[in-house]
Amino acid sequence: MESFVPFIVIMLGAATPLIFAAIGELVTEKSGVLNLGVEGMMLMGAVSAFAVSISTGSTTLGLLAAMGAGVLMALLFGLLTLTLLANQVACGLALTIFGIGLSSFVGKDYVGKPLDALPSVDLGWLSDIPVLGPVLFSQDLMVYAAIAVVGAVAWFLYHTRAGLVLRAVGESHHAAHAIGYPVIRIRYMAVAFGGAMAGLGGAYLSLAYTPMWVENMTAGRGWIALALVVFATWRPFRVLLGAWLFGGVTIMQLHAQGAGIAVPSQLMSMLPYIATIVVLVLISRDATRIRMNAPASIGKVFHPER
Repeated sequence: MESFVPFIVIMLGAATPLIFAAIGELVTEKSGVLNLGVEGMMLMGAVSAFAVSISTGSTTLGLLAAMGAGVLMALLFGLLTLTLLANQVACGLALTIFGIGLSSFVGKDYVGKPLDALPSVDLGWLSDIPVLGPVLFSQDLMVYAAIAVVGAVAWFLYHTRAGLVLRAVGESHHAAHAIGYPVIRIRYMAVAFGGAMAGLGGAYLSLAYTPMWVENMTAGRGWIALALVVFATWRPFRVLLGAWLFGGVTIMQLHAQGAGIAVPSQLMSMLPYIATIVVLVLISRDATRIRMNAPASIGKVFHPER
């Protein structure tokens, strides 16, 4: 139990950037848009949050800057794909490459600079409860915010009129347009929300998980978030469970290395990405479930014959 509790605590932290990025991409895809630029938006969010926080001393401003950077990147994607009608897959890949390069350029003066991590929430006697205290009541605010965002998105999508309209746009934009809904405006808002969440996911990495800035610090988490949306079959709470699963795999390889297991460290570092590939292969065998849950335009990406 003494080793289990720290494992769970660190796992929740490792899953938090995945939750933010994946839930934002889920809303984007629910509107019928596929944005593969999550990795680039996360990197821009990470470097913006770190640069503003270390310059102003305000973590709040850093988080706002991360959201703003993510939104600007997402709006650039929206301009290319929704207004200029460029290919979504090509633009998403270009956005990732652009984000990697721009974040490295912006962050070159911040490499190696120290920054205090986000403090954990002190809930008094609740934090002192054995086992449950450290796991549930001693996290930082971003961990709780990620869970709250998942709940809010689930409520929005399935219990509000606006959520119904968003899903209708993703299922059949021609029908939604025919009855008077502004399809492009709705998709712009969904894309911007996805960018803001990706920016927050990146900010968590540079402000809390590893409070520093290094180039390409997302290390493929944006791609894992994309796979996580498919793994969750476009269901918000399944995103939460899937992120915890992938976060556990990430931490497992660190614990295995620390325990001295005689496996090359490079192979252990591959575990999260191997798990991602295995999960996608297993899910792809159940094409019916993907067809039933994916928005129509997104489903065509995975199954062109649809």
